[in-house]
Amino acid sequence: MTQVRTHLRVAALAVVALVGVAGCALDPQADPGGVGGGLAPVGSAGQGSGASAVAAPDQPTRSEPTPIRTKATTAPKPVRGTPAPPNPGTSQPGPKKAPAGWCPQGEHQREVEGYLAKLGGFGEVTVDGRQSPADCKAIKKFQKRYDIRPVAGRAGPLTYDVAKRLATTDVKRCKAGSGTTFCIDLTRQTTWVMRGGEVVAGPTVTRTGMAGFATPAGTYKIFNRDLKEWSDPYEVWLPYWQQFNGGIGFHETTTWLHNGAIGSHGCINLLPADAVRWWELGKVGHRVSLVGRRPGT
Repeated sequence: MTQVRTHLRVAALAVVALVGVAGCALDPQADPGGVGGGLAPVGSAGQGSGASAVAAPDQPTRSEPTPIRTKATTAPKPVRGTPAPPNPGTSQPGPKKAPAGWCPQGEHQREVEGYLAKLGGFGEVTVDGRQSPADCKAIKKFQKRYDIRPVAGRAGPLTYDVAKRLATTDVKRCKAGSGTTFCIDLTRQTTWVMRGGEVVAGPTVTRTGMAGFATPAGTYKIFNRDLKEWSDPYEVWLPYWQQFNGGIGFHETTTWLHNGAIGSHGCINLLPADAVRWWELGKVGHRVSLVGRRPGT
């Protein structure tokens, strides 16, 4: 009996040992978390670690967390009516450029065209009231000649006023003799030079005495000339001075000639180029004839 019990005890120990080994080989979850640390499941050798790897039927799997969509990962929805941004690879059209020779049209376009056509010497002008490159060029030339600012080719009020005064000047009003006569139309504020009954210079613009210092009409003679006369009462130099009546004479303007709010103290103001020309034509003893009266004096 003792021998039989001994054999039965040995057999029972062998069975327990076998069951313990098998259980370890089939249990893949030595770590309660189900990953790492435990023994690899039977048959898992050689399985890849990528997403395509398939777990053994008895291996629990972890589901991946669902990604949360944020503003950074959410594509913006198109807004109706919103134009698409320009393609950086394409050029965008810029502002249209004015054609070459084009000038803005002024409110006195037709009148100025007519006066310039009558005066002549400024180029081809079409009297139709519509600005053109040829009209623009002629008006600019006229403005530059008579120091009308800006020289933009626009037939504005000042251009109109100067053109009208010059075009309507009646040179026959001047009481010219057989020799050289300097003529001044005080009403139109224009001046010209005649010799032997013919116009040899001008008409051009001038500015005479302002209110309280009106330049008197009449016929006089040049009695004094000086390239640069000093004015004692007004302390200013008077270039190309030609004196013909008391302290009154021709000279180059010392201010902008077209400032109609002011005037001289009786003298005949001239543009620089005209002052030089009048000096070249003048001599002591030459006649000076003034007609009319400056408006407002």
